[in-house]
Amino acid sequence: MPELPEVETAVRALRPRVQGEALLKVEVFDPRLGLDPAALALPAPVRALRRRGKYILLELPGKTLVIHLRMSGRLVWGEAPPPGRVRLALHFPGGAVYLVDRRRLATAEVAQFEPRLGPEPFGDLSWLPGALKRSRMPIKNWLLDQGKIAGIGNIYAAEILYRAGIDPRRPAADLTEGEAQRLAQAIPQVLEEAIAGKGTTLPDGEYRQPSGELGGFQFRLSVYGRAGEACPGCGAPIARVKIAGRSTYFCPSCQR
Repeated sequence: MPELPEVETAVRALRPRVQGEALLKVEVFDPRLGLDPAALALPAPVRALRRRGKYILLELPGKTLVIHLRMSGRLVWGEAPPPGRVRLALHFPGGAVYLVDRRRLATAEVAQFEPRLGPEPFGDLSWLPGALKRSRMPIKNWLLDQGKIAGIGNIYAAEILYRAGIDPRRPAADLTEGEAQRLAQAIPQVLEEAIAGKGTTLPDGEYRQPSGELGGFQFRLSVYGRAGEACPGCGAPIARVKIAGRSTYFCPSCQR
């Protein structure tokens, strides 16, 4: 957390404020971040603000500022620092983007290349069935592997597999052609719905939109975080198991 929908929500909210504007100054408030503002040669125009997987890419002439929010980071737009642990500020003519990160896990670095990730989970996913056949890892782990497909995390892996009716513990290679096709349909459907809902704010309240508003997709979660509650499809209790150390939620009746 944040995952692709939360990162995409932040990028869409901030793009009109920063793309085409001049990045005037960068302030680093946490030395642990390791970012040297001098490496950005400011002021410099922002040529593009976009997302790749779970990464935020701020493109400047000849270089890119790559931000990864990881577990607790979020971006806030404002004229003054917001409450919380502010680790970084990017100043523009109309305001600033602040990186708030309670657990100090987010990263920000200057790069001249994109992160090495698998394909984006949108568009033509006809490659998916063939890729699944080459892996014996549990399908839940396969979805979380950023080298295989970019942007999916624990929340949306659970929701995608529920939508596709697939048990998260099954080996990826064991999925039938029909199941792989259902998965290829469920991946963009769930992610696009979550983006439309402005992301998922869990009970800890850490994820918020850059405006400070909560996300809305938490009210549409079918299985994630609902262990013991009734499945919205069949009424059976939602199960919770650990797969590779991660909590995994699914319906034992609907997901086979």
